[in-house]
Amino acid sequence: MNAPAALFTPSWHAELQLGYARDGTSTRPVLRRHRGPLRVQKHLYGEGPEVCQHIIVHPPGGIAGGDRLDIRAELGAGAWAQLTSPGAAKWYRAAGPAQQNIQLRVGSGATLEWLPQESIVYAGAQAELSTSIELEGDARLCYWDLVALGRPASGERFDAGHFQARLDIRRDGQLLWHERQRVVGGDGLLDSPIGLAGQPVFATLLITGEIDDALLQRCRELPAPAGLRGDLSQLPGLLAARCLAAEALHARAWLIELWRLLRPALLGRSAVPPRIWST
Repeated sequence: MNAPAALFTPSWHAELQLGYARDGTSTRPVLRRHRGPLRVQKHLYGEGPEVCQHIIVHPPGGIAGGDRLDIRAELGAGAWAQLTSPGAAKWYRAAGPAQQNIQLRVGSGATLEWLPQESIVYAGAQAELSTSIELEGDARLCYWDLVALGRPASGERFDAGHFQARLDIRRDGQLLWHERQRVVGGDGLLDSPIGLAGQPVFATLLITGEIDDALLQRCRELPAPAGLRGDLSQLPGLLAARCLAAEALHARAWLIELWRLLRPALLGRSAVPPRIWST
């Protein structure tokens, strides 16, 4: 007897492993291993040899039920890597969960910028994300994530499915940031003033270090698109910024302007936006 067609629903298990090392005044990729539809394009040096930029590409263009993406990156002492993506990650409606697991390790004196473009979670998707970041010694980190629930431009509300995310950041084994998120389609949290307040887009930026009150105020006074609500909190050794917005483009523009101000102050380099962000 033939098995039900549902048992043969195709899914992808993709893995990507990256490694970077300092070589004199340059950062060089020393490991690039992939399995399945997940890889990086040629390494770029848009701002000189010290910063190695990679664009992580998921060729299928979307993540469906049963798919699993595993990404690992390790930076050796003194290396500097900037990782981004060519466009939005799309999480499709599905009968089962899809997963993304990210493990990042940053050696002493190294700097990691994890700056992907937005994740669009379709109504009915079951998106489950887990990120673990280990910092050693005086390693530096600039991390952001940007999530759009549903597709408001198409009239689609996030009325089914779920989005859940886990993020842990440690320095020398000590927990700096521990967060769990879970949003269920159609839940009252979506419209509650103590939840997403009717906004389908939310974003977070985390960067190691501490800034003075003057720069904190400049960040808070950045012009914001209509409807965007954002603010910053200085924690011991970590600056956190969050916003709610009606459109992913608005939230991304706000994150980029924060990055322009904070990168020179906390990472010691002027902000040079990757060209892929303008394409």
